[in-house]
Amino acid sequence: MGDQGYGIDRAVAGRIAKEIRDIQALGVELAIVIGGGNIFRGVAASASGMDRAQADYMGMIATVINALALQDALEDEGVVTRVLTAIEMRSVAEPFIRRRALRHLEKGRVVVFAGGTGNPYFTTDTAAALRAMEMKAEVILKATKVDGIYSADPVTNPGATKFDALSYMDVLDRGLRVMDATAISLCMDNRMRIIVFNLLRPGNMRRAILGEAIGTTVGA
Repeated sequence: MGDQGYGIDRAVAGRIAKEIRDIQALGVELAIVIGGGNIFRGVAASASGMDRAQADYMGMIATVINALALQDALEDEGVVTRVLTAIEMRSVAEPFIRRRALRHLEKGRVVVFAGGTGNPYFTTDTAAALRAMEMKAEVILKATKVDGIYSADPVTNPGATKFDALSYMDVLDRGLRVMDATAISLCMDNRMRIIVFNLLRPGNMRRAILGEAIGTTVGA
C-alpha cells in the first residue's frame, strides 16, 4: 500500500515486479506467498468482535486481490505469471494443485500463491511455510518493513538489538514475533531456512538470493 493507509499503490507493485523480473532473469524459480493486510486483517477484525473463521476467510480473499494486482504488475514487466489460490475462484485464478504449481515453476513462470492455506485460524506465515515445503524450496525469504529480527520493535524502541542469526528455538523461546509459532515450528521440523529482510530497500531481494549477508537468518 506504500504510503497510503489502505489499498494498493501501483508504483510499489511495479517496483516489486521489476525486482522479481531481475531475479527471474538469474534463472531462479520463484514462488510468492502474498498477504492481504493492506486490505483486510482477519485477526484484527476478530479482535473487534467478528467471528474468527468469517474474518479469516475475508482476509484470505483479500490476498487474492493482492495476487491479481501483483500478477498485473509482473505481466507489465513481461514476466509470465500464474496465480494459484487455495480457495477456488476459477474465473480469476487457478486452484492450487501441487504438481501443477511445480510444473509452472519448471517452465520458468513466477507462481503467486493466494488464499492462505484455504483454512481459517492459519496465518499467511504458516501458508508460506507450508507452500515452501510442498515446492521443496531452498529458503523462505520473509519480506518485511524492517531489516531483520530485533529484540523489540525498532520503530518504538530505538535501543532494540538486531540479530544477524537465530535458531528456531531462539525465536520461539524469546517470543520474537517475526513469524507465528506454527510457521516457525513447521520450518524447524523440516529444517527450512528463513531470511528476514527489508523489502522497502531496493535490490534487497536480489541480494538475499545471491547470498549476501543481509537481514537475519533463522536456521538450525
